[in-house]
Amino acid sequence: MCVERATRWRASVSILYPVRTAAAFTPFRRVLHPSVRFRRMRRLAAAIALVVSSSAGLVGQVTPRPARPDSASRRQTAAHVPKRSRADTLRGSFTTPGRKWWDVTFYDLHVAIQPNDSSIAGYNGITYRVLEPATEMQIDLMEPLVVDSMTQDGRKVRYRREGAAFFATLAAPQRTGDRKTITVYYHGRPQIAKNPPWQGGFTWAKDSLGRPWIVTTDQGMGASVWWPNKDTQADEPDSQRIDITVPDSLIDVSNGRLQNLGSTVSVAKSSDGGGTRITSRGPNTWEWFVKNPINNYAIAVAAGHYTHYTEKFNGEKGTLTLDFYPLDYNLENAKRQFPQARSMLRCFEYWFGPYPWYEDGYKLIEVPNTGMEHQSAVAYGNWYQNGYRKRESSGTGLGLEWDFIIVHESAHEWFGNNITSKDNADMWVHESFANYAEGLYTECLFGKDAGARYIIGNRRGIRNDRPVIPAYGVNDEGSGDMYPKGGEMLHTIRQLVNDDEKWRGILRGLNKTFWHQTVMGKQVEDYISAQAGMNLSKVFDQYLRTTMVPTLEYRISGDTLSYRWANVVPGFDMPIRVTLDWPTWSLIKPTETWQTATVHLGNPSDFRVDDNFYVVPKLVDGRP
Repeated sequence: MCVERATRWRASVSILYPVRTAAAFTPFRRVLHPSVRFRRMRRLAAAIALVVSSSAGLVGQVTPRPARPDSASRRQTAAHVPKRSRADTLRGSFTTPGRKWWDVTFYDLHVAIQPNDSSIAGYNGITYRVLEPATEMQIDLMEPLVVDSMTQDGRKVRYRREGAAFFATLAAPQRTGDRKTITVYYHGRPQIAKNPPWQGGFTWAKDSLGRPWIVTTDQGMGASVWWPNKDTQADEPDSQRIDITVPDSLIDVSNGRLQNLGSTVSVAKSSDGGGTRITSRGPNTWEWFVKNPINNYAIAVAAGHYTHYTEKFNGEKGTLTLDFYPLDYNLENAKRQFPQARSMLRCFEYWFGPYPWYEDGYKLIEVPNTGMEHQSAVAYGNWYQNGYRKRESSGTGLGLEWDFIIVHESAHEWFGNNITSKDNADMWVHESFANYAEGLYTECLFGKDAGARYIIGNRRGIRNDRPVIPAYGVNDEGSGDMYPKGGEMLHTIRQLVNDDEKWRGILRGLNKTFWHQTVMGKQVEDYISAQAGMNLSKVFDQYLRTTMVPTLEYRISGDTLSYRWANVVPGFDMPIRVTLDWPTWSLIKPTETWQTATVHLGNPSDFRVDDNFYVVPKLVDGRP
């Protein structure tokens, strides 16, 4: 077992007691965590025309704003105005009239890809269960892609287009409990990814030998950028077929397991000049099948000159197949770097429970961008190096001891793919836990103190520019702080639980309770509170819904410590560890009202606040 057993601490919320030797609080310079760029670069790309080479260069960087010395402790406000247009609602709400009445159960996706003119053509058979009678169905497909036709029960279906949403008028009766299928035929030249994976679409790249290398990315932007579907994270099919036809020289690797090769479609130029259309069956079609529920943004194409090797991992649910797809000239690099997948799986199965997709396997697939958490088909573009393309975020050097993409993106198999947020506003459920998982992996390798140092080091990337949770129902996204600040929040909650076996049980219990489910973030919050045996609602409100960092104001006069919380939501009363009797830790329970405690310190400077809690200590002058 790779995880060091932690010393159990006695639980308490109101009395003072000694715990362990204190360490000095260390301030941190603000530096962006690598994954924080996921959100910010997409916003930046909307304002700046980025020129991206088709041969995958360095990822664009955002220079962090310098922090004022007192910025962490002052009350901060967010000037963010959420999007609220009808188009945003059609994209972001899972309760629109055209969506709420049907539950997708199966996608049968067939796509032919033509790199010579950057076009695609295909169809998706959407099988669904009727939840309540209706006559109009919303199906999403982004411009410039074109719907050629829709059919149901052998008949054409009338439809109208409103931006990226198509509204199909269904003539056949839709009775509650019925299972029906509507097939959407389409073609065109999909949007080109301007800065993948942050701004998605199709990437028509070349490998270092000048050969075609084609991949898709679409998280946040939406899977309808390249295939027609119900484009919301709230509704996942129970299973899916992904049938991809590519030129003869290419291998496509998609999600799930390979079923057949050379079984479906080829393409020809359409008569109207609008791209390509399916015409007949062809030899280089790769049919993949996913046996489990899958979020739509996890469906992916990766077509290139791959080689393949396979291994087996003995995990909690038996034998898991590990399939690796590097480009053919990177085989030796992959065999050197990819064994880290084993230690990652061992660590995360210990902390989170069984890998969620034994039936579909685990894959690492080389791609020209940095990588993405495509379910059972993790996209990898980290140059076969440790760190995040040779860099690390914590300032400790610990992040250079392991491969960031293998660890972070694979953590999403539990938090993001197994447990998926219904609304994009709750993406912290994906990213906060994946960020926190980096620290747990460091702990698995080097011990608990090292894991804590890595997590605390990432604190310097927090900006507190706007809340982590934005408006719901409009496909809005919160601050990039959902990565490091969310990880800090979870690390803080671990201190409050004060029992590592119990904390591990909570993390495993989340994945068991919400196994293969879509959730609202509040469900995750409530589960953690219930299992921890304490009301953590104010903690979640503080870190997820405000930009304020809890400030512990204190003063010491003789042997008396006065203290209170400031810069907090009303009713915030989170316990925290401090040194009352150097060099041991004691637990106090501040509120917004001044309280006192007796200290035994040789010097007032011996007073410390445990930096495992994401708070700001502030010495104040004068009488409370």
